[in-house]
Amino acid sequence: MRHRQEYAEPETRFFDEQSAPEPTEEPRPRRRRWRKVALITLLVVALLGGGGLIAGGLYFRSINSDIERVDAFDDVPEASRPEVVAKGAMNIMILGSDSRDPENSSGSRSDTIIVAHLPKDRSSAQLISIPRDTWVHVPKSKDGQHGGRDAKINAAYAWGGVPLMVQAVEKFTGVRVDHVAMVDFAGFKEIVDALGGVEIDVEKGFTTRYSLNGTRTFPQGRQTMDGAAALDYARERHAFPDGDFARIRHQQQVIKAILDKAASGGVLANPGKLNSFMKATANAVAVDKSMSILDLAMELRHLRSGNLGFYTCPVKGTGRVGSESVVFADTGRAKRLFDAVRRDAVPEIQAAGK
Repeated sequence: MRHRQEYAEPETRFFDEQSAPEPTEEPRPRRRRWRKVALITLLVVALLGGGGLIAGGLYFRSINSDIERVDAFDDVPEASRPEVVAKGAMNIMILGSDSRDPENSSGSRSDTIIVAHLPKDRSSAQLISIPRDTWVHVPKSKDGQHGGRDAKINAAYAWGGVPLMVQAVEKFTGVRVDHVAMVDFAGFKEIVDALGGVEIDVEKGFTTRYSLNGTRTFPQGRQTMDGAAALDYARERHAFPDGDFARIRHQQQVIKAILDKAASGGVLANPGKLNSFMKATANAVAVDKSMSILDLAMELRHLRSGNLGFYTCPVKGTGRVGSESVVFADTGRAKRLFDAVRRDAVPEIQAAGK
């Protein structure tokens, strides 16, 4: 999943108030990215994991053993990591790629970056998307050949894989990452189809420019989408003035629809649907070596879409650094948001994320 690209090197820092190129007022559309659907790996699977059909745990343990494991923390220097402030809370870094995206001509890479916060009482979840083009300081990679300078946060994965991505996100947010989940969205279509489709209310009709089958038109109003349609709906950015930000809203819709459909009796009470859904999801997921999906499933079994909060790291807008089009974080608001995450202060997270 590694992809390398070159980045400019001006000296700016996340929480410094140093001068930076003037951001534009309206964020420009970013390239195709799934920023939210990675939640499937944590909450949808966890939701079904607590279902009565697998109360004994044997079936779910089998699925859990099939999930790929990655080395996420072996090369992360402990001395440089943030301290644990709120014991019992959990922060999961979710990374995602979409190798089957029609706009993707360069193979898999880390395109989605989310910090998922699970409070100590596990009564809710807050998911904070970090735009992949956010301009940050990337620490040096283990081999010392990359990093140690400012770049788009996505460069960390290209330069040093998951461990350097952990370091970059921890440095950027001040939040200690407890676990890592990675998603290949090429399997997303099968996940939705295993559920029998999802219901989405399209606020304004539009036609996609890139889809699995050329173009697709979505009329205004509530409609059932199969996997291919849901994938196209949540990918599209070109049809909207605010590009990626419209896409993020649509992705949130799709996630909530998936959670609600997965929690319905029609899935939990149907062994065939449950089996197809669980296998499709497991095939799209990789997690760090210490994460137990079974334990997480039991902890989160009461969550529903109404318990989820979706946020985006506060930004000032977009601009250019050298030849790069980048996103500039709103340093003051972002610091307040992630400090609340560190302290497990859910009301403050909700307020700072507005």
